[in-house]
Amino acid sequence: MAEDAPEVDLAALQQQLASLSVEQFLVSAASTIASLAYAKIEHRDLEQARKAIDALAVLVPQLEGPLAADLGVALTGLQVAFAEAAS
Repeated sequence: MAEDAPEVDLAALQQQLASLSVEQFLVSAASTIASLAYAKIEHRDLEQARKAIDALAVLVPQLEGPLAADLGVALTGLQVAFAEAAS
């Protein structure tokens, strides 16, 4: 390992991961994927946008709570934006 590279505390990282709920992680991942999809559409990278939208479509049904509805609306908006960009 390089001398100036930070040392990773694997035990602390494992503890952090263990304390995170799967729901929190999925919401975070879905939000990031939605943002990425919008950026890809904006830059006309429709192949990458499609992959992000498809991934989001798989994640959204797994979510619960108030953010699930918001991400469902975001998914619909992405699908419409993609269709408009592709035509």
